[in-house]
Amino acid sequence: MEISPDVPRARLLSLVMPAYNEEEGIAEVLAIIDGILDGSTYRWELVLVNDGSRDGTLAAAGGYQPRNFALVLVDLSRNFGKEAALSAGLEVACGDAIIPMDADLQDPPELIFQMLPLWESGAEVVLAKRADRSSDGVMKRMTAGWFYRTINHISDVAIPENVGDFRLMDRVVVDVIRRMPESRRFMKGLFAWAGFRTVTVEYIRPERLSGQTKFNGMRLINLAVEGITSFSTAPLRLATYLGAVVAVAAFLFGVYVIIHRLTGGVAVPGYASLASMIAFFSGVQLLAIGVIGEYVGRTYIESKMRPAFVVRSIQRL
Repeated sequence: MEISPDVPRARLLSLVMPAYNEEEGIAEVLAIIDGILDGSTYRWELVLVNDGSRDGTLAAAGGYQPRNFALVLVDLSRNFGKEAALSAGLEVACGDAIIPMDADLQDPPELIFQMLPLWESGAEVVLAKRADRSSDGVMKRMTAGWFYRTINHISDVAIPENVGDFRLMDRVVVDVIRRMPESRRFMKGLFAWAGFRTVTVEYIRPERLSGQTKFNGMRLINLAVEGITSFSTAPLRLATYLGAVVAVAAFLFGVYVIIHRLTGGVAVPGYASLASMIAFFSGVQLLAIGVIGEYVGRTYIESKMRPAFVVRSIQRL
C-alpha cells in the first residue's frame, strides 16, 4: 500500500553517541534506548561514533538489531577525543533535531520526551541541566563549580552551569555548529556561542550503567584549559596587568633604595631576600610566557587547517 503524498512524514530525530571502549555495556545501552523509543510517533536514528576504541565496541554495536531506530556506525581512524567524536556525529546526523548523549546512560533517554514538546513549541535548544551532581565525587563537584564560575566571569559567552553535551538542538543550530572552522573544539562553548531560543529542563544524573569513566583528572584539566583559551583572552590581559604591577613595584622599590642611601642610610642588606625576589619574579615571567604559549600554540595548530577527525567508515544498518 502506497502512502499518499498528502500525508506528512514523521519528523526524524537523531541521537548522537560518542563511544570509547564501551564494549562491556553498549549492546545493553542500545537495547534500553530501543525499548524507550517503542511506540514513538517520530522516526529515529542513532549515530554511534566509535572514537578509536581498543576493544570490541564497534563489533558489539554492529551486532545489535534495532527495532525502533536506524543505527548508523561511524568509525574514526583513531582516538580523537570526545569533542571531535561528537563533531563527527553532528556531521553525519540527518535529523530535524539532534540530541547528543553519553554511551553510559548517565544522560537518561527518558528525558528526551520532556524535551520534545518544548522543541515543538518553538524552542531551538533544550538544555538538560543537572539538578544536583551527587553522582560525581566531591572533588569533581568542587572543580566543576570553580570552572563554571571562572569561565563565566572572564568570557563574553555565558556557558550554562551544570549542563553537559546532553541537549536537544534544532537542525538550524547544528548547521551553524558544523560551519564553525576550528579544529580544537570545546563543544559546550560552541553550543553556547551559537545562541538561539533556549529553554532548560532539569534532571538528576544517575550512575554509569557499566564500566568506568574515561575522563581522568588530567583530561578534565586539559578540557578546562581548552575552554578558557577558546573563549577568553583574559589570561593574556592578566599577564599584562601582573607585569605592570611588578614593574611599578620594582620602580618604587628602586626609588626607596636611592632615597634611603642619599639620606645617610646604609646599603640595604638582604642577599637572601633579593634571591627570593629574583626567583619569584622569574616564576611570574615563566607563567606569563606559558600563558602566551597556550594561545600561540592554538594559533599554530589552527593555522594548519587539519580536520578535527578522520572517518574510516560509515555503516547504515
